[in-house]
Amino acid sequence: MIERHYMSETPSASVANGAHLLNQIRQTWSIEAFDSKNAQQEEAQLMIKVGVVGYGVIGLRLATGVSLQKDMELIGVADVGPTLTIRALGERGMPYDFYLAKPENRPQVERAGIPISGTLEDLVQKCDIILDATSAGVGARNKDVYVRHGKPAVFQGGESGDVADVFFHGYANYGQGVGQQFLKLTSCNTTGLIRAVDCIDREVGVKNVVLTIVRRVADPGDYHRGLTNALKVDSVPSHQATDLMLIMPHVKATGVLVHTPVTHGHFISVNIKPKKQMSKDEVLKAFHRHPRIRIVRIEDGFQGNAAIFRYARDLASPHSDLYSIFVFEETVTIFEGNIIFGFHVPQEAVVIPETIDAVRAALRMQEIPAEGVGMTNKYLNLSQV
Repeated sequence: MIERHYMSETPSASVANGAHLLNQIRQTWSIEAFDSKNAQQEEAQLMIKVGVVGYGVIGLRLATGVSLQKDMELIGVADVGPTLTIRALGERGMPYDFYLAKPENRPQVERAGIPISGTLEDLVQKCDIILDATSAGVGARNKDVYVRHGKPAVFQGGESGDVADVFFHGYANYGQGVGQQFLKLTSCNTTGLIRAVDCIDREVGVKNVVLTIVRRVADPGDYHRGLTNALKVDSVPSHQATDLMLIMPHVKATGVLVHTPVTHGHFISVNIKPKKQMSKDEVLKAFHRHPRIRIVRIEDGFQGNAAIFRYARDLASPHSDLYSIFVFEETVTIFEGNIIFGFHVPQEAVVIPETIDAVRAALRMQEIPAEGVGMTNKYLNLSQV
C-alpha cells in the first residue's frame, strides 16, 4: 500500500483579515480533542459557528449535514427570497433562522409568513465560517462580504477557480486546505470520481484514467433546462478529467461526457491503468473499506439510477439523500491489467461530506487528514463496511 504524506500549510497573506479568528480557534481547539474514543472531551470543545448562504439543492443539504456535526452549530441560512425551499422551511416550523440576502424582497418574504432574522451581513458576522452554495457567479460576488468581515468561506464547484485559494477534496488533498481562508469544492461528478480514483491510488498507485460520464442534465424541479429528448456530447477532455488532474497532479486523465435527459444521478465508467496489478477481489475489498464508497449488485435490484433513488426514499433518509457513491459490483473487471468499473453519483448530496471536510481543514479543527475526514464520517454515519 502506498503511504500518502501531507503537509499542513499556513495561511497566505490573503488571509490576513481572518488571521486573528483562525489563531483564536486554533488555541481553543486541539487535535487530541477530536479523538473519537474520547466523547466527553469532544463535547466539551467550542462549537464552530457555521452559516449556509444559498438555501437550494446543495444549501439545504449542507444545513442538514452541519446540523449532524456535534462540533458545529448552524447559525442560519440565507437566500434571496421566498423560494419553494424557503417556503418549505417555513412549513417545517423554521428549524433554522433565515437571513435575507436581498432586503428589497422583504415584502414578499413577509407575505409568505417567513420570519427574517437579519441580513446576509448579519449572518456572516455571527459565523466562524460560511458555506456558500449559491448559483455560479453569485458566490464570487458574495466573497466581497466575506473578505470585508475577515471570514473564511467554502464555495461549491460551480464557481470559477480563481474564487478560492485551494481547489479542495477531503481525501485527495486535505492538507492543502489546512488554514486557508477560501476553499472551492470540486463538482459532484468530480467529487465522486476522485473518491474512486484516490481509493485505488492509495492501494497501488495510478498512472492514468480514462472515463466516460453519463451526466444527468438537471436536478429534479429544474424547469429552466426545458423539456428534451436528446443526448448532448461534450468535447474531450471533460472538465471532470482536467479537474481530477488539478487535485491529483501525478495522475493523467481524459474522458468524454454525455448529457442525458434524466434527473436522478450520474453514471461514470472508469478505466484505470494502475502502477501495480490488482485482482478484482482486491479492488472490491479496497472499495469496501472506503467509508464513502458502497458496492451494490445488479442482481439485488440495483439496476441503475432510478433504483438507487428509490432505495434512498425507502430508507427514509433526509431529502432522500445518499452521501456515498455506488459501485456496481458486476461492472468491476480487470482487462489487460487495467481496472474497469462503473458507479452511480447521487449529485444532490455527494459533495456534503467533502464540504464539511473543508470546514475542518480551513479552521484547523483537525490538521491530520485521516482525523478530519474521520470526524465528518462519524457524524454523517458513514462507516467502513
